[in-house]
Amino acid sequence: MIAAYIKYLLRSGNEHSIHSPFLFELYNNVIAVRNDHNADYEAIRALRKELLRSDEQIEILDLGAGSRVNKSNLRPIKTIAKNAEKPAKFGRLFYRLIRRFRPATILELGTSLGLTTLYMSKANPAARLITFEGCPQTAEKARQHFMREHADNVEIVLGNIDQTLPDRLEALDRPIDFAYFDANHRHEPTVRYFEQCLPHIQNGSLFIFDDIYWSEEMTKAWEYIKAHPQVTVTVDLFWVGLVFFRSEQVKEDFTLRF
Repeated sequence: MIAAYIKYLLRSGNEHSIHSPFLFELYNNVIAVRNDHNADYEAIRALRKELLRSDEQIEILDLGAGSRVNKSNLRPIKTIAKNAEKPAKFGRLFYRLIRRFRPATILELGTSLGLTTLYMSKANPAARLITFEGCPQTAEKARQHFMREHADNVEIVLGNIDQTLPDRLEALDRPIDFAYFDANHRHEPTVRYFEQCLPHIQNGSLFIFDDIYWSEEMTKAWEYIKAHPQVTVTVDLFWVGLVFFRSEQVKEDFTLRF
C-alpha cells in the first residue's frame, strides 16, 4: 500500500483540478470539510473511547479476507475498535454525504462494532438502514451500541453475506440510494456484491467502497467498478472510493486529496 499511496499523492488534486460543477460543489462543501463538530459526533466519539479501553474479548467469525493485524479468532474489543473500525474522519464524511443527499434506503455490508453505522444512522434518522454482519458476537455488540444510541432505524442482517445479501435484495421494496461496501476485501466477492446491488439503484444513488488499495485484488475490483458502463462519476480518496450513478453527468474519474 505504500507504493500505491505515493502514486496517489502524486496524481491527486484538489478543487482546482475539478471541472465538474456537481463535484466542485460537493468537494468544497462536503468532502473536504475540516473540523466540523456536532452532538452526534461527540456521542459516537465517547463510545469509541470506551471501546478502545475495553479488555472484553469476543470470538470472531471472519468470512472475508481476514485481518492483517490479528490472526486469532479471540480478539479484545479494543483491538477491533482500533484496527477494524474506520477512523472517525470517514464516519464524519459519510455523515456529511448522507446529510447532503438524504438517502431513504442505506445498505452497509460489514457492520463490525457499529460505529460507522451510527454515523450513517444519525445523519438521517428517517432513513431505512440495513447493515449486514457475518459474525454473531460482533453483531450482538453492534446491536447493543445501536440500542444505547437510540439508532432505531437500523436493521441488522446476520449471516454470511454471500447468502443474506441476495435474499435481502430480493425482498427489498425500494431502491438503494446509498451503499457502503466494507465486507469481503477480495476481488470476486466485491464485484459480485456490486453487481447484485446494481439492479436496485436509481439515478442519484451513491456507492462507497472501502480499502480500494488494500490489496491487488481490491485495486483490480476498483478498476472494474470504475469502468462499468452504469457508473458515471468516481472519486478516489485512496482509503475509500465514491461511485455515483448520475445519467446527467459525463463519465469522469477523479483522484482527490482527503
